[in-house]
Amino acid sequence: MIRLCFCLLLSLLAPVVSAQSREISTDDARIEHEGIITGLLDADNPRDVFFVDGLRGEVIRFELTATDGDLDPVLAVFDDVGQLALFRDDSAGTSGVYHDLTMQRTGRYFVVVGRFGYSLGATSGSYDLRMTRKGVLSERGSTLRYGDSVVGTISDTNAEVYYTFQAEQGDILTISMLRSSGTLDPYLRVVDSDRFVIAENDDQPGAETRNARIDALIIQESGTYIVMATRYDDSSGSFVLSVEEAENSGTGASPQAPLPIDYGDRRSGSLSPGQFERFYAFDARENDLITISMDRGDSGDLDSFLYLTDSGFTPLAEDDDSGEGQNARIIDFRIPADGKYFIIATRYDGNIGTTSGPYRLSLELLDDPFAGVPPGTVSLDYGTSVTGQINGDNQADTYAFYGRQGEVVSISMTRVDGNLDALLELLNGAQEVVTRNDDRAANDQNALIDHFALPATGTYYIRARRYAGADGNADTVGSYVLVLAERAS
Repeated sequence: MIRLCFCLLLSLLAPVVSAQSREISTDDARIEHEGIITGLLDADNPRDVFFVDGLRGEVIRFELTATDGDLDPVLAVFDDVGQLALFRDDSAGTSGVYHDLTMQRTGRYFVVVGRFGYSLGATSGSYDLRMTRKGVLSERGSTLRYGDSVVGTISDTNAEVYYTFQAEQGDILTISMLRSSGTLDPYLRVVDSDRFVIAENDDQPGAETRNARIDALIIQESGTYIVMATRYDDSSGSFVLSVEEAENSGTGASPQAPLPIDYGDRRSGSLSPGQFERFYAFDARENDLITISMDRGDSGDLDSFLYLTDSGFTPLAEDDDSGEGQNARIIDFRIPADGKYFIIATRYDGNIGTTSGPYRLSLELLDDPFAGVPPGTVSLDYGTSVTGQINGDNQADTYAFYGRQGEVVSISMTRVDGNLDALLELLNGAQEVVTRNDDRAANDQNALIDHFALPATGTYYIRARRYAGADGNADTVGSYVLVLAERAS
C-alpha cells in the first residue's frame, strides 16, 4: 500500500518517469542522515530514489547541488504513507535545493532526486546530495536519538512533557533531567510500550541536587520507550533533558546485559581494542557436563581466552590454549548446582592484551556422566568432604565422581570414633578396582590414596569400607570423614 501511494504521487509529479527511470532496490538505496550522496541524471536515468529512516521531531537539512553539466535538480521527499513532505526546485535563485525538513512522524522517508521535468526534461549532469541532522525539536512527542538533548518547560498548564526513543535489548542508558531555570524540582519516569514504569527518579542519587537522573538503565526488550519529564509537587521552570548511551552498551558488551546461549548453540563475535571481552549467559542443571569452545576466525590474530563463572561472576574454570593453536577450550566441566552461569569470551591478557579479531563460540552438553550410577550413590566434587559410619549393618559406602585423564587426586578416610580400621578402594566406571589403600602409615588405621593420576576420563567410584583381612579384626566399627581433593600434577 505504501509503495502504491508513493508511485501514484510520483506519477502526478512526472507522468512518464516510472517507465524510463532506473529501478533502485531499497536494500541498496538506504542512506544515513550524515554524509554526501553522488549521482548522475540524464535521459536514461532522470531520477534516483533513496530512503532514510526518520523520527518524529527530527530536523534534517537537505542540500542538493549540481556539480557538472547543465543539470537543473529537483528534490522530493515522501513519508511512509506516501504523503509528500517536501518538494523543492530552486532555492533563493540558485540551481540547487537547500531546505530543512522536520519529520512529522516516525517511519521510512523516500528521497527522490530528479532533473526538472524528469523524463520530459532536457538537462543532465552529476549531483551531490548532502543530508545533515540538525537536531530534534523540543516539542512534546518528539523522538530522541542517543546523544540528543532537548529543552523544555514545566508549568501549571504543562505539568508533564513526554518524548519517545527507540532502544535495542541490552542497551545501557543514562537519562538526566537538569533544571535550567525557576523552582523546578525535576522528576523522571521511563515507561515501556505497554505503559509499565521501568525506572523513575526524583533526586539524583549521591548528589546534593534536585536534578533527576536514571543511571545504567538496562533495556530488556527491543522497542519504543517513553521518557516522561515532570515535576515534584507544584514546582515549575525549564529543564534540559538528555538520553546518553553507555560505552559498554549493547547485548553481550557487559555483565549486566549478556547474550543468551543454549546448549548446542554456535555464536559468532569479534573482539577489538575497544571491546576486548563479550559476555554470554546460560541456565544449567547440577551435574550437567559441558564443553565450551572459542575458536579464532579466519582473520585477525586473536589469542582466545575463556572464563566460566557462576551467577556472581566467581570464576569456576578458565582456559587459554587447550584448543588447537590459539583456540581456547574448557573441556568436560561438571556444573556444581542448578542456576545461571556466564561465559566470558576474551583474549589473552584481557584489557592489556593486543590481539583482536573474529571468533566462534560453542556450548555443548555432553552425556550425563552419572546416568549409569546406581541409585542412592552420592556424587562428589573435588574439594568436598562427607561423613559416614561403618558397622555390622553397613559394611561399605560408595561415592561417585567425574574425573579427566591425567588429573591427580588424593582421597582420605579418617576414623572419627570407634575402632574402625579404614580401607579405601578406587574403582573405574566398570567398578573394577584401579587402586586401594588400607593403612596410611604403619600402625595407622586410617586410609589414604595419595597423588593418584587418573588413567582415563570418566566416572569413578570410591568405596569406603573396613579391613576384612585374616590377620586382624574384621569386625571394626566407627564413624569416618572422607575427603576428595585434586592435587597439582
